Amino acid sequence: MNAPSTRPAPADEITLVCADGVRLGGHLWRSESAVRGRVVINCATGVAARYYHRYARFLAGQGFEVLTYDYRGIGLSRPPQLRGCGFRWRDWGEQDCDAALRLMRERGGPLLVVGHSIGGFLPGLASSGGAIDRMLTIGAQYAWWGDYARRARLRLLLKWHVAMPAMTAFYGYFPGRRLGWLEDLPGGVAHEWSFRGPRFERSHPPGERAAAVARMAAVTAPILAIAVSDDEIGTPAAVARTLAYYAGAARTAVTLRPGDCGRPAIGHFDLFHDRHASGFWIDTLLWLRDGRNPWPGRVAQQWEAAAGRR
Repeated sequence: MNAPSTRPAPADEITLVCADGVRLGGHLWRSESAVRGRVVINCATGVAARYYHRYARFLAGQGFEVLTYDYRGIGLSRPPQLRGCGFRWRDWGEQDCDAALRLMRERGGPLLVVGHSIGGFLPGLASSGGAIDRMLTIGAQYAWWGDYARRARLRLLLKWHVAMPAMTAFYGYFPGRRLGWLEDLPGGVAHEWSFRGPRFERSHPPGERAAAVARMAAVTAPILAIAVSDDEIGTPAAVARTLAYYAGAARTAVTLRPGDCGRPAIGHFDLFHDRHASGFWIDTLLWLRDGRNPWPGRVAQQWEAAAGRR
């Protein structure tokens, strides 16, 4: 597939204001050609939005207007004092992702989401999730340890569900940057990550669980969900668990192998590196622009809209 490029304008620094008053830092990547759609890029947990800037610049060069932003507690949205800030993982969806979706919806045109890891789950927690027109997710999951790849399960369990909560309890936040384990995280975010079970809604108070599940099911945008065969975290099982909550959407799960992208390994993060600009990134345009699955031979499972939960 050829993807003629136009030159994107430089990104503008912007501030998003959430419904609860928290302010987030981000960038708006503009296209100098006619806008095909508005794209919100949702980051993985503990990954600053700058990691996705190369892909955002690429999409802007293909006629999309793109928003990148940092969740509360991360990157440009980090408060002066992380210890005791009270931010939770669910706030990233109910507040932060919702603010991003509202901003781009107000700008008009098709509303698209690219969600990496937890970023593919958060739109279902946002009250504006029903406004999304199409979603592309990569390794979308919410970190239940039972879905980790069997070969890595013990190692990841000890790292993220034993060591992380212990250090968070000691410091009052998770010092990920000091350890070289992604960015620092608010204590509430680290706590939810560490103690999530197979049912995400059980991290909510009992009286709020049904509403959380209903918000997920209210998303009707078609979803193309990518898993990578050597991803130890966003495994096909983890991706399927996430998609099961999007019961109101037509969902297609695709499992790619590193060789499909001309690489010996990909894992959980590599697809957003610009080494994929002439391959995977171009392929994603088929879905974002036209709603066509670029990998029909790699379909693992499909669900129709409102097909019910697994």
